[in-house]
Amino acid sequence: MITLFSFIYAFKVLVASSIFFVWVVRYQNIVEEFKTYQLPPWLRDLVGILKLSFSFMLFSDDAIVVFLGASGIAVLMLAALGTHLKVHNPYFKMAPSMSLMVICSLIATLTYQTL
Repeated sequence: MITLFSFIYAFKVLVASSIFFVWVVRYQNIVEEFKTYQLPPWLRDLVGILKLSFSFMLFSDDAIVVFLGASGIAVLMLAALGTHLKVHNPYFKMAPSMSLMVICSLIATLTYQTL
């Protein structure tokens, strides 16, 4: 039987592995994307540090830390979605940020309810 805990944990693994893959394995794509959007390298680095840090926070034993990590990623994904809209990207390019935003909002909400 799938419990709420295992459901949330699966989402945490999905979010963290997605962020790790994009910001570590495919980092060169991020460099090119930020250049295309004419965003400064310091912002790219800050966003990467925040996303990776928030991802690690998802696996804390402290529910407040998990809530902050999930909320932080959700806010960053909202900003990413705003950037995609600003540069008029097609919807398929917005899908990853939109889905991670929704998933992190769900993690944050369900974690908040356990406080």
